[in-house]
Amino acid sequence: MEEFPTFVTHLECSETGKHYPADQLHALSDAGKPLLVRYDLDGLGKALTKQDLKARLPELWRYREFLPVRRSQNVVRLGELMTPLLPATKIQREYQCGEILIKDEGRLPTGSFKARGLTMAVSMAKELGVRVMAMPTNGNAGAALAAYCSRADIETYVFCPEDTPKVNVEEIAFQGAKTFLANGFINDCGRIVGEGKDTVGWFDVSTLKEPYRIEGKKTMGLELAEQLDWETPDVILYPTGGGTGLIGMWKAFNELEAIGWIGSKRPRMVAVQAEGCAPIVKAYDEGTKHAEPWPDAHTIAAGIRVPAAIGDFLILEAVRESGGFAVAVSDKAIRDAHQHCARTEGVLLCPEGAATLAALRQELVSGRIKADEKVVLFNCATGLKYPMPGEHRRIDLGEATDYDFILSD
Repeated sequence: MEEFPTFVTHLECSETGKHYPADQLHALSDAGKPLLVRYDLDGLGKALTKQDLKARLPELWRYREFLPVRRSQNVVRLGELMTPLLPATKIQREYQCGEILIKDEGRLPTGSFKARGLTMAVSMAKELGVRVMAMPTNGNAGAALAAYCSRADIETYVFCPEDTPKVNVEEIAFQGAKTFLANGFINDCGRIVGEGKDTVGWFDVSTLKEPYRIEGKKTMGLELAEQLDWETPDVILYPTGGGTGLIGMWKAFNELEAIGWIGSKRPRMVAVQAEGCAPIVKAYDEGTKHAEPWPDAHTIAAGIRVPAAIGDFLILEAVRESGGFAVAVSDKAIRDAHQHCARTEGVLLCPEGAATLAALRQELVSGRIKADEKVVLFNCATGLKYPMPGEHRRIDLGEATDYDFILSD
């Protein structure tokens, strides 16, 4: 039985610091807070070098020493390749600002960055003997869970708000999950999952209610640092719903500094939300540790429509420690950025990714992002999963081709 050279020592409550044993199935801590995986970073730093990575495949599992899976046969893979950093040079010139890079997570399996978290959560579920998993989702996480659980022969139940994008719902069901629509928000679906744990016996893989999705999302930070030659950008704009990726990247940067691979410089972490659902922005502006649930949440960017995030205090902690901020943008600004990036850079963002571009433009004007700063925008899913209101006209092949018509606006 081949084992990975992993360095997990224990799990730790993110609120109280209480330790929990590794290699056992855990959900939330006794305090009802997310658990964080901790590592022997001294041992890790001695066992792995930057040069070692260069000989490995360009995939998520190249960082296996930083990850919790012990046995290689438990890894559930669908081809989690490194995602590109795309320069947005024309928008950069238009905005008269520093370098803009788009981290395009839509290249991952199932078309979104949820693959990072779910490959890890399902791999650990397999390692720890889980046979049934369930989650609430606004779309992409459910699709990733369904795919990885089918790969691992784990039964899956997924609950979606009834206005979840149709393509996501169909994808989840087609990949084999038992799929349900509910007339509420993602937190309402989460209640169904939570209350069903004892009745049905499934394992709840909701955002931050198990320790391992954050470890998968952490690889965004590891990968980004490596792609920038072990430097970090000045600013990261991250579309924030449950916030697992933002928390995970912050954890990754701290671990990289602890082993001496990066210095103390950190990017300013900017949590981007929609005006119709901005609990983190409100809490940041008011200086509170926790965010109040957002009433009547609505936005075209379904992935960031999360009225209440269990990791709210971890998101706010990362934002504040980094010197960043939280910002909300309008749905109109999201639509405009969505189309502008497609027509200017040829990059088809998802609405949540477009929200980061809208936030960049807004905050360059406000001055909270400086014109000389290097900025990374996270596009969290392929834009092919979302409606595209492009204009087209019809040609009748039964008539002579009218090139004046073709050339007219």
